[in-house]
Amino acid sequence: MDLTPALAAFAIVALVFGGVVAAVVGLVLLVRRANRRRRAANAHWAASRGWRYDPQVHGLERRWQSPPFGQGSRRSATDVFTGLFHGRQALSFTYTYVTSSGENSTTHHHHVLALQLPVPLPWLQLSPDGAGSSIAKFFGGQDIEFESAAFNEVWRIQGPPGQYPFDFIHPRLMERLLAPDAVGRHITVEGRDLLLWVHGAQQIQNIDPYLNLLYGIVEAIPRHLWLNMGYDPLAGVVDA
Repeated sequence: MDLTPALAAFAIVALVFGGVVAAVVGLVLLVRRANRRRRAANAHWAASRGWRYDPQVHGLERRWQSPPFGQGSRRSATDVFTGLFHGRQALSFTYTYVTSSGENSTTHHHHVLALQLPVPLPWLQLSPDGAGSSIAKFFGGQDIEFESAAFNEVWRIQGPPGQYPFDFIHPRLMERLLAPDAVGRHITVEGRDLLLWVHGAQQIQNIDPYLNLLYGIVEAIPRHLWLNMGYDPLAGVVDA
């Protein structure tokens, strides 16, 4: 019996299999090398401004309840930057989770930023009109209509009943929120954090513009609202 054809076929299969394995190993090595370069670049960027960079922070994905948090499975917070922004504690990272439908699964990436508030404030959610908000029922929030029709067409506001939402979103802040860099963002007050998130993984070049938007919102909160929460932003400030 001539085994030459069988041996030749086996050799071909072995070569093909070996080539596939080599290609897979090479791809894995390339991905790891790219990840190392990206993390090194992130760490350098953070250090250049006195910030801290962590490739992943466990538990951060469970810190908030408002969307996009609390959804799906395999949640993670990666490429986490922390530091001071105009004197306020700031945070920026990529939040990832997976949703499944039958045999199909989808991985979702969101760029999340947070700016710490001096004291906790009642929950308030600003989302693009029509985007919906599953968390609203959990907090008992209702859609809130403002006097500005232009603002109502762009933003959906949910929060507690009473004067608080109107104190927070006053006419000057409405005008700011109608600017192009604000429209379409998701902004939430939850506890002691003012959050902003957008679809897609974090892009370093967007960190400062988004934090500037959040900082402007915090600075626009009127003093009488802070006083109602037991905090005076002018405490210790002496008039010249």
